[in-house]
Amino acid sequence: SAFQDCSKLVSVSLGKSLKTIGNSAFRGCVKLTGVVIPNNVTTIGNYVFSNCDALTEMIIPSQVTAINHYAFYDCDNLQSITIGKRVTTVGQNAFNSCDKLADVSIGTSVTEIGVCAFEYCKSLTTITIPSKVTSIGSNAFYECSALKEVYCKPTTPPTLGVYNVFSYNASGRK
Repeated sequence: SAFQDCSKLVSVSLGKSLKTIGNSAFRGCVKLTGVVIPNNVTTIGNYVFSNCDALTEMIIPSQVTAINHYAFYDCDNLQSITIGKRVTTVGQNAFNSCDKLADVSIGTSVTEIGVCAFEYCKSLTTITIPSKVTSIGSNAFYECSALKEVYCKPTTPPTLGVYNVFSYNASGRK
């Protein structure tokens, strides 16, 4: 929680030798617009960027292996996310309530999309589930009210959570 709730922090330059961004490091930095995650980072902790309302885009570098729980929760203006090629897990509530998130590129190594991972992403219109995904948690895409197209690449259908994985989307299905 190094910079948690620093309400006037606008941008940050992270050192190239950084390997881990710890839990809640930038949580609640509501004016934070610019963060470039160095390529050496392998871990993004829980709640790292949650409630960073001014973030509009994020690129998760290729060395990161997991996007942990609530990492980008409630980032109101996040519009675009690119998930690196080594990420295997998109954690529980990782992008929940990112209202303007419309452009999501999920890395090809992802095997698990956690519970409520993209819940309430109301601007998401299309999602491609990569071929290695074996599990999609309950409510993963719940109330993604603009979601019209889901492309599922796995040859074996992933295990779906018990509740509402794709409920209340633009197709009107529950």
